[in-house]
Amino acid sequence: MTPDHDREGIGAPRLHSVRDITVGQPTRVDGPIHLSPADPRWPAVFAEEGRHLRKALGTRALRIEHVGSTSVPGLAAKPIIDVLVAVEDSSVEPAYVPPLEAAGYVLRIREPDWYEHRVLKGPAKGPALDSNVHVFSEGCEEIERMLRFRDRLRSDADDRELYEQAKRELAARRWTYVQDYADAKSAVVERILRRVPTAPPTTLRRKD
Repeated sequence: MTPDHDREGIGAPRLHSVRDITVGQPTRVDGPIHLSPADPRWPAVFAEEGRHLRKALGTRALRIEHVGSTSVPGLAAKPIIDVLVAVEDSSVEPAYVPPLEAAGYVLRIREPDWYEHRVLKGPAKGPALDSNVHVFSEGCEEIERMLRFRDRLRSDADDRELYEQAKRELAARRWTYVQDYADAKSAVVERILRRVPTAPPTTLRRKD
C-alpha cells in the first residue's frame, strides 16, 4: 500500500495526529516524496475510476470529481488519482463504505472533527491502480474550496508554477508521513486561494 492520503489542495491544518485519524497503521515514508511529470493519461484514468465508483455506489454518489494535482494538466504530481465523492451524509459509513469495500476499496482515514472527511484507498488492481477517494457530505464547504483551488491552478499559469515550485522544494525534504508534506503546503495553498473570488456561502445541511 502506498503512503496515506495527501490533502491535495486543502489548506486547513489537521486537528489530530496521523495515527489518530488512520484506520489501521499509517504507512511511513521516512524520506522524500516522489513526484512524477505530468501525464496526459491521468484524466482518462480518472474517468475510468469514476465509472468504477459510480457502479459501486449508484445514486448514493451525488458528485464525483477529479481533484488534486493529477487533475491539473501540466502539473507534476504523485502518481495517485485523487477523487472527491459527495454523499448525502459522510458520517453514515454504512450507507457507502460497504459497497466500496465490496468493490475493493479500503477505508484508511476517518476525520469526524473535520467535515466528517473519509478517505478510502483504491483497489490494488483497480482502474487507477492507485487512488485516494475523499468522501464528504454534499453541501460541505470544503468541496467548493477544493474545486476552486483546482480550477485556479487549471486556469492560472503563474499560480500553477508557484504551486509546483513549492511542491518540488518540499518534496525533496525527508518526511515521516506523506500528510506531513501535505501540511507543509498549507501556506502556498492559502496564498493562492486568497486570490480566488469566493462564491456565495453554501448552505450546509443541519443535523437534528
